[in-house]
Amino acid sequence: MKSTYKKEDVTLLLKDITGLLQPEATEERERQIQAGRHYSEMLPLEYVPSEEYMRAYYAALESCAEATAAAVGVLADRIIIEKGRAVVLVSLARAGIPIGILLKRYLKRKYDVDVPHYTISIIRGRGIDKNAIAYLLERYAAERLLFVDGWIGKGAIGKELREAVKDFPGLSGELAALADPANITRLCGTHEDILIPSSCLNCTVSGLISRTVLRDDIIGPQDFHGAVYYGEMQDKDVSYAFIEEIESRFQMDNQPEMETPAAGTGREEAEEIAGHFGITDVNMVKPGIGETTRVLLRRVPWCVLVAEGCREDPALHHLLTLAKEKKVPVEYYPLRHYKACGIIRKLADT
Repeated sequence: MKSTYKKEDVTLLLKDITGLLQPEATEERERQIQAGRHYSEMLPLEYVPSEEYMRAYYAALESCAEATAAAVGVLADRIIIEKGRAVVLVSLARAGIPIGILLKRYLKRKYDVDVPHYTISIIRGRGIDKNAIAYLLERYAAERLLFVDGWIGKGAIGKELREAVKDFPGLSGELAALADPANITRLCGTHEDILIPSSCLNCTVSGLISRTVLRDDIIGPQDFHGAVYYGEMQDKDVSYAFIEEIESRFQMDNQPEMETPAAGTGREEAEEIAGHFGITDVNMVKPGIGETTRVLLRRVPWCVLVAEGCREDPALHHLLTLAKEKKVPVEYYPLRHYKACGIIRKLADT
């Protein structure tokens, strides 16, 4: 799989399907998803950031890099305690890839261990890439593998992962995530809904690769899940600029104590939000800064909820910029676990 990542940072267990399918316009893709077609059978159009939005991204990077770096350190230390120095990082494509690279670099600098790092695909409703897991289990003991993602919204991928590993004895379904406001995993860098700057962008902060694809006419029974390389966006690639900025903020000592998460789980709060707004499908509710950003970048939003105490929070500036660009209403709401929540618009004519 071609990408702008270096081989020493990550091995991509993905099939390169560049040129084999065309991206769908956002509204058409949304209509097909709501009509029952699985999202992994289509590619979204990649959002090309405006100058105003890139200014918001760089402001987010400047204001949130330190908190992101601190969360990397906390998570890396916990990984060493829980899994030991023989750990193999397996990031979930694609949001998990830059986090896996940052963890790998932190572990090298602090503990002088060069841990292997792979990335594989997992798709909600379709499961994990079993060919990629088989590839890893041919090379490493199951107990060494640790799955890594960027953030946890309401825990859908974590649930998918726990179900998937039942087919592989000895393989843990525990998910390590930089931010877990949903209070789902023990292995996290923070339970706060922090802005991880990489969540602001799509392929241009993810090695220029697409979301993963699973279609029978493109992905054969022995293939890894697929992805597309967006070489035409090379002049906009900031994948390593992001990694190097966070890495420059690493602190090897005096990591902050883990804060106490809000009571209950993010899934319960998402269900409450769905009930409040009369939404029958909780999958239309996407809580957390990262997930809200994804709604604005890839889906058809109905509205954005912002926590009442976060009206001036700089971590939400990029969201407000996107909402303004796309003419999406913003409502202030008493969120507990999250700073923001995106709600997908139900298209009446599906």
